[in-house]
Amino acid sequence: MIEARQRAVVSPRSTPSLPRHVRIQFDPVRQAYAVLSPEKVFWPNETSLDILRRCDGRSDVGHIIADLAAEYGAEEDEIASDVTAFLQEWADKLLVKL
Repeated sequence: MIEARQRAVVSPRSTPSLPRHVRIQFDPVRQAYAVLSPEKVFWPNETSLDILRRCDGRSDVGHIIADLAAEYGAEEDEIASDVTAFLQEWADKLLVKL
């Protein structure tokens, strides 16, 4: 019998990080950053890249949201759901560890 994987759910106390098989790399041909995973390449926009760069395994989601809010001059409440949804989607794809 195959055991089903439990879904990790993002919370303000989660400390996201990139798994060993995922890395961010600059592509000089396209002049853009790519997120590389086995057999997959993602081309994140600047905001997504800013979130992923903060996934260091030390900063919790609440801190990431506060940091992004300060950088973009936005209210934390305004961006919290977008950041959480982004991290949840990437965690579901196994591209972010929680």
